[in-house]
Amino acid sequence: MARNDDFFLSRWIDYYGKHLGEEHLYVFLDGEDQPIPKNAGKANVKHEKRVVEHVVRAEKRRLGFLSEVAAFLLQHYDLVIGVDADEFLAVDPRCGKTLVEYLSEIKVTPSVSGLGLDVGQKIGEEVKLDETLPFLAQRQYALVSSRYTKPSVISRPVSWGSGFHRVQGHNFNIDPNLYLLHFGSVDYDIIQGRFRDKDRMETGRKRHIMKRAKTIDLVTRKKAQQGDAWLPVARSVQTWVRAPYAWNKPNMANWKLVVRLPESFRNIV
Repeated sequence: MARNDDFFLSRWIDYYGKHLGEEHLYVFLDGEDQPIPKNAGKANVKHEKRVVEHVVRAEKRRLGFLSEVAAFLLQHYDLVIGVDADEFLAVDPRCGKTLVEYLSEIKVTPSVSGLGLDVGQKIGEEVKLDETLPFLAQRQYALVSSRYTKPSVISRPVSWGSGFHRVQGHNFNIDPNLYLLHFGSVDYDIIQGRFRDKDRMETGRKRHIMKRAKTIDLVTRKKAQQGDAWLPVARSVQTWVRAPYAWNKPNMANWKLVVRLPESFRNIV
């Protein structure tokens, strides 16, 4: 479900359409004033009535709606992937398998997560994003983030928590070869544009957007570790460290790990 997000949504349709087929994509536009993406093709795009409310209430309503949609789709599909417009679920290229091939082979009961990578712009080294080129051909660094290690893939009806961050009443399982790449922090200028979006500001999303700017700050000033060596360690930490008030969500124990992405990740998104 998206609003005022054509830049990411168009990329989302291209990426998942290539992997899953456009006819298997379901996009819900938040408001009848929202234009249908020009590259929608055979994707199932529907307008939902716009409800203006604070982000906390809006997210609860949004994920309740999307959980119901996913439950309906599971009557026709073996698996459903639930992600935001700036999130791309990817298989480690070194596996040599497509997303469909890999998900068809693993056990999903009732969900599986990819390790969260919050890709950010390294100011002073990486220039303004060229919209005609793949993201990862231009961005080499990411903050390893438990916030984006989401139970994105489900095999039976569940209730997603706000932002897809957890499945209520169930544990999580982080797959060793899946990654959820978040690109909300991919470019400083894009973030500045979000602050000028009146719809986002009216619904209390300023703090959320400021977190994205913080990712760019961390990626810029912290020394990056080699992803090949440290991503397995981060996956283990997120599996075993739990906050007592959120046992079914991964945690990094306030460890701000910035990594240089493996060379094999170039051009996958």
